[in-house]
Amino acid sequence: MFKFAHISDIHLGPLPKLSLRELFSKRITGFVNWHRNRSKHLFVNTLDLLLSDLKLREPDQLVITGDLVNLATKIETRLAGEWLRTIGDPHDTTVVPGNHDAYVPGAHDKSVNEWYPFIKSDDDPAQWPEDDHIFPTMRRRGPIAIIGCSTSNATLPFSASGYYGSRQARETVNLLKQAGEEGLFRVVLIHHPPIRGAASSHKRMIGIRRFGAAISTGGAELVLHGHTHLNTLYWLKGREKQVPVVGIASASQGPGGHKPRSAYNLFTLTGERGNWNLLRERYSLTEKGDGVALEDSKLLYGTMPAEVSVPEAARIL
Repeated sequence: MFKFAHISDIHLGPLPKLSLRELFSKRITGFVNWHRNRSKHLFVNTLDLLLSDLKLREPDQLVITGDLVNLATKIETRLAGEWLRTIGDPHDTTVVPGNHDAYVPGAHDKSVNEWYPFIKSDDDPAQWPEDDHIFPTMRRRGPIAIIGCSTSNATLPFSASGYYGSRQARETVNLLKQAGEEGLFRVVLIHHPPIRGAASSHKRMIGIRRFGAAISTGGAELVLHGHTHLNTLYWLKGREKQVPVVGIASASQGPGGHKPRSAYNLFTLTGERGNWNLLRERYSLTEKGDGVALEDSKLLYGTMPAEVSVPEAARIL
């Protein structure tokens, strides 16, 4: 049995003090949005509650699909790196960046460099060679291969789109085929939902068709994403069968907002190639915001693992 958990859209706060130079960019729109909207519903104590509950489940791996910060300032990026080191060893946590981690030109590379131990492929050097394309990445953990893709890029004001290019698509196919030949359960991480209509036009992923082709050509068992701050389940055409595409609410979303409360997904994997069993359980912040409870569960593959006990209150959807 192998367990892995998924969180996304951390948006660590509060915002640091910004210089006029930092505000004289796209950051001014994010700064206003934070104070008018996000600061009212994104709370550090909510994130702490979620992580405390998550650790009780003892997952073998934690995956994070981007947006660790808000405006990608130097101090935010550094503090996010320090936060990552408090929640676990880089071997046990895998990160891909989101659009907020590349909020302005140059921010993407600074984020990758700061968080590199949590991003890099198993065989990559200890220090990131900045002239190298790091994504896609692959990390083998027990029976799973974690394929990290990036849609993170700087965009114009009032845009939060992501980009998935042809080079990354070709290399993703190669990694997926390699992991498939090794008999591993392939989990693909990406920030933007690779589904048409899942995000509004100014927040969409450019390259959805390329990504879909990479999945259908290379093969995969699961795709995890963030960005929308919603708990969602879609399906993509795979090499042999339909592939579940699972989104999750922001890990810092408190009660009372128009988006779902903070949540994480816990996946329990058993079986082997050709006969996988995968149970997804979603744990969410309670309505009062004073704890975390199982909200629902769903079998994505196979049958219920005998060694997994699910409370009767859980809804198998």
